[in-house]
Amino acid sequence: MSTRSNRWLLGLGLAGLLLETIVSHPALATDKVSLFKVISARDEIVIGMTDDQMSKLEAPNAGGLARQLVSKGTMTVWQYAVRKAEAGALEQAPLRQIGLMSHDALRIEPYTTPLKVVRIPDLTEQ
Repeated sequence: MSTRSNRWLLGLGLAGLLLETIVSHPALATDKVSLFKVISARDEIVIGMTDDQMSKLEAPNAGGLARQLVSKGTMTVWQYAVRKAEAGALEQAPLRQIGLMSHDALRIEPYTTPLKVVRIPDLTEQ
């Protein structure tokens, strides 16, 4: 085979890999979830918010989330919990939608986990 043919095949192979990456991961940036621990007098829960939800806050951090909760009084969010994935590994996943009330929340802080964080389901798919 000539050098030109080898280059063409290499280029075609790389283009195929690039296309596979784009198709198999269509919207990585929109799938990112930020986790927060909401602490009340009675308990602590972990909630998740998408980048899209965070971008609508005054500040895309725990303070912005707290200000939004105080200004609205209530918010609907996804509660997260640890679960076992099909392969057996632990992951942080959406459990259920809940309503937060500003008078119950004493503190909101960022929450980090070494586990895989599962994206929030698109309710239009269900």
